[in-house]
Amino acid sequence: MSEAPELQADVAVVGAGGAGLYAALSASAEGADVVLVSATPLARTASYWAQGGVAAALAPDDSPDLHRHDTEIAGRGLVRPSAAAVLCREAPRIVAELERLGVRFDVDPDGGLALGLEGGHSKRRVVHAGGSATGRRIVRQLSAVVAENPRITVLEQARAATLWRRDGRCVGLVCEDGRAIAARGVVLATGGASALWSRTTNPPGSVGIGALLAEDAGAAIADLELIQFHPTAVTGVRGREGFLVTEAIRGEGATILDDDGERFVEELAPRDVVAKAVNAKMLEAGRPNVWLDMRAIDPGHFPNVVSALQEAGLDPTTELVPIAPAAHFVMGGVVTDLDGATTVPGLYAVGEAACTGLHGANRLASNSLTECFVFGQRAALAALTEPALAPRGGGDTPAPAPIPMPSRETREHLWRSAGIVRDEAGLRTLLDDPHPLARIIGRCALLRTESRGGHQRSDFPQTDPALDGHHAVVRGGNAPVFESWV
Repeated sequence: MSEAPELQADVAVVGAGGAGLYAALSASAEGADVVLVSATPLARTASYWAQGGVAAALAPDDSPDLHRHDTEIAGRGLVRPSAAAVLCREAPRIVAELERLGVRFDVDPDGGLALGLEGGHSKRRVVHAGGSATGRRIVRQLSAVVAENPRITVLEQARAATLWRRDGRCVGLVCEDGRAIAARGVVLATGGASALWSRTTNPPGSVGIGALLAEDAGAAIADLELIQFHPTAVTGVRGREGFLVTEAIRGEGATILDDDGERFVEELAPRDVVAKAVNAKMLEAGRPNVWLDMRAIDPGHFPNVVSALQEAGLDPTTELVPIAPAAHFVMGGVVTDLDGATTVPGLYAVGEAACTGLHGANRLASNSLTECFVFGQRAALAALTEPALAPRGGGDTPAPAPIPMPSRETREHLWRSAGIVRDEAGLRTLLDDPHPLARIIGRCALLRTESRGGHQRSDFPQTDPALDGHHAVVRGGNAPVFESWV
């Protein structure tokens, strides 16, 4: 243990995806000193690969209230109304702020922002940058702005190992290599947990690092049973297994077909509906995939999808694309309020690492990038209201502790027992899995004796209205309990 930290900051941000970058920039804009901890080089985070856009009510016939309504409908009775209201109200301003930071969104022939239509949205309200390269464009630009900011110290290829606490308050963190950072507030922006499943659209690092760090520090986590499976992930193509084909392509007219070339689902229904229909069709036909027909789509609108598939030997301009669902987004995470504050003073969580209740049981398409920026900024500003550190920071630093990584067996176990459709027998086997998050997922899923959004149980196929608005919350290692949030 060390008596003094190597670095001191007003705010320490863990994770350099969209949420972390924007939180760092928002804090620095207030004159704060920021340390940004990134496990990868800048612009190589999970947000980099995001093909969806930023959802915001920008059209003349749209409004934040309509956006909120669509969010709540998609969330299947589990959306926290106050969180949805915040996101939808602040989203248009966030788009304008991203433009001021140099992000160039796609425009229509008249020079206005081009607005896309995605599943679950009643209006065109999704802005993209470079078609399906939105995450790449935004993260690349924000990374460049961060790199030039003298108030932000970036630690690349550094991994948070332990949160630093004193008298019940989070006062910093320690990295795997022993470097310590003292800060008034710590913001976890570590991404999600979908790579805990063997078939996933996510990069390998998306294994719930934030939830593990926060839970070890005593923070509450919630809703880990609610998993969004993306219905159009490539399968059976060498080198592109799990590659996401953005929903925006379906918004422009691509269709999902069975082996007979027939449509069997409304392509722009919310993702839980489409994924469940695709899974059922695969089981009915005894096939490992269905097909996405994007032959009529202008390849110039989605260059990275088309080029990635062509590089793998499949030409989507002339051939059908084999697809099957894959784990894509975990609605649950570290419990926070509307400013990103967790149940541990001084600790904040944002983006996919957090659970504000915004997404309910099924995330509305393209709300996740919007969430990164709206709540990333709110958390950064709230962290600056924390008490200033003593001259010697947080006192003696804790030793770094290894973060448990999922084995291949755990990932296969979750896919098999907590996949698109689950039952009690399979979920109970997770209670003995060696990975702590696999065990919590199993406990939360057993508690929710119903089917709702990203949690479908064959033994409880109906939605229980008595569980509307109820979130499965785990506190202090105890068994999960339902809590109602407003």
